[in-house]
Amino acid sequence: MPELIQQAPTGNLQATHSQSGSFAEKVWNACLELIQENINSLAFKTWFLPIRPLSFSGSELTIEVPSQFFYEWIEENYSVHVKQALRQVIGPEAKLMYSIVMDKSQGQPVTIELPHQNAHAPTESDTKPERAQEPVSAERERFERNRTKFESNLNPKYTFSTLIRGDCNSLAFAAAKSIAQNPGQNAFNPLVIYGGVGLGKTHMMQAIGNSVLENRISGAVLYVSSEKFAIDFVNAIQNGNIQEFSAFYRNIDVLIIDDIQFFAGKEKTQEEIFHIFNTLHQANKQIILSADRPIKEIKGIEDRLISRFNWGLSTDIQAPDYETRKAIIQSKLKQNGVNLDPAVIEFIATNVTNNVRELEGCIVKLLAAHSLDNQEIDLQFTKSTLKDIIRYNTKQLTLETIEKAVCSFFSITPNDLKGKSKKKEIAVGRQIAMYLSKDMTDSSLKTIGLHFGGRDHSTVIHALNTIEKKITSSNEERKKIEELKKRIEIMSM
Repeated sequence: MPELIQQAPTGNLQATHSQSGSFAEKVWNACLELIQENINSLAFKTWFLPIRPLSFSGSELTIEVPSQFFYEWIEENYSVHVKQALRQVIGPEAKLMYSIVMDKSQGQPVTIELPHQNAHAPTESDTKPERAQEPVSAERERFERNRTKFESNLNPKYTFSTLIRGDCNSLAFAAAKSIAQNPGQNAFNPLVIYGGVGLGKTHMMQAIGNSVLENRISGAVLYVSSEKFAIDFVNAIQNGNIQEFSAFYRNIDVLIIDDIQFFAGKEKTQEEIFHIFNTLHQANKQIILSADRPIKEIKGIEDRLISRFNWGLSTDIQAPDYETRKAIIQSKLKQNGVNLDPAVIEFIATNVTNNVRELEGCIVKLLAAHSLDNQEIDLQFTKSTLKDIIRYNTKQLTLETIEKAVCSFFSITPNDLKGKSKKKEIAVGRQIAMYLSKDMTDSSLKTIGLHFGGRDHSTVIHALNTIEKKITSSNEERKKIEELKKRIEIMSM
C-alpha cells in the first residue's frame, strides 16, 4: 500500500490538498507504485517515467505526456492499470486529465480531457484546415517524368514481417507501423531512431519505406546513408548541379537518412539538410532519421538542426532480451526453411547478447558450415562452428539466464522478480538471483541491482549476506543453491 494512502484517507485527500502541484506529485508517485507492480520494468521506464504530474484539484489529477502518441499508447495498452491505481489512491470519483505537448519548440502544451476514450477537446491537428491543392512546380513535373528511373535504395528483405518486436524496440516499432500507414500526417515527424550498432535501426526504417511502396501510398520513397548524401552534395557543388540536387530531395515524400551522426562538423551539408527539412516538413512529407546516440549528444550538429530533429518522436532501440533473441533466431531459421534443436537455439540466444547482427551472423555461419560438412547441427557441432564468435564460460553467463533459471525453479515470473512484491517465495527468489549473479558472473553490484528492478547496491549487498548466512547454516539451502547452479550451467552450454 503506498505511503500516501496511509497518510490520508480518500475523503480528506480531496479537500485538504486542492490545486497543489507538490501534492500532485505525491498522488502520481503513489499511482506509479501500484502501476509498476503490474507491468515489466522496461515498459514502466519507457511509458511512465517521462510523465510529469502538473496539478491535483478535487478528485482530478492532471499529468503531462510528451506527445499525442504517448497518450494514445498509454490509453490503448495501460488504461486499466492507470484507472485502477487512480481509484485506489484518490477514490472512486478519480478523474484524469492529460496535458499533451503538441509543440515542444514553443513549449506550449495543448490540454485535452479524457475521461472517456472518444471525448476530447480539439487538438492542433483537428483544427488545422485542409491544405489546398498546391500548383505543381516545374521541378515536381520533372521529378514525376523521371519517376521510372527513380531508385528507392530499399532492401526488399527489410519488412515488418521479418522484424521481431520485443520490449527492446516496442516504441520504435509501434511508431514505425503508424507512420507506414499515414506518412507525414502524424505527431511524430520526424521519427528519430537511435541505438548501438546492429540493433535493427536500418531494418525498421526501411520496413516503413517498403510498406509505403507496397501499399502504393507513395512512390517517392528514398533511403540514403548520411555518407552518400554528403558525397552527392559535394559532387553537386563541384559539377554546378546544386539546384537539381536540392530540387530532387525536396520532392521526396518519405525521406529516410541513416546515421546522421556523420553530418557532425559538415557545416555546408547541415545547411542543405536544414533547408530540405524545412521544405519537406512544411509540406507534410515524412522524415525518418537514425543515429548511434541521442541527437542532443552528437557534438558538431547545429542547434537549429537539433531543435528540428526533436520536433517529432525520438526513441531508442536497445539490445534484445533473451526471449526476443530466441524469436529472432527462430524467424531467421524459418526464412531459411531450417529446424534446429531447441538446445542449439537456447545456446545461441544465451551467449550472443550484443545485437541482432551477431545473432544473424551466427545462424549464417552455422548453416554454411552445415552445407559444407553435411553434419547434423547438434550442440557440439554448434559450439565447434561458433567457437570464434561465442566465447563462453561460467564467468560469461548472462543475468537473463540466471533470472530464467530462478523463475523456473520458484515458479515465478520475471515481473515478480523485478517488482516490489515482498511475498516470501518471491523475495527469497530475488535474493538468490542476486547472489548467483554476483557469484557466477563478473557483473557489478550496480548492474545486478539495475537488472533486478532498479535496486541500489545496498539492497544487493543485503541479499548476498542473507543468502550467505543461509547456505552456511543450512544444508538444505546449500543444496538448493547447488541445484540451481547446475541448472544454470546446463542452460549456458
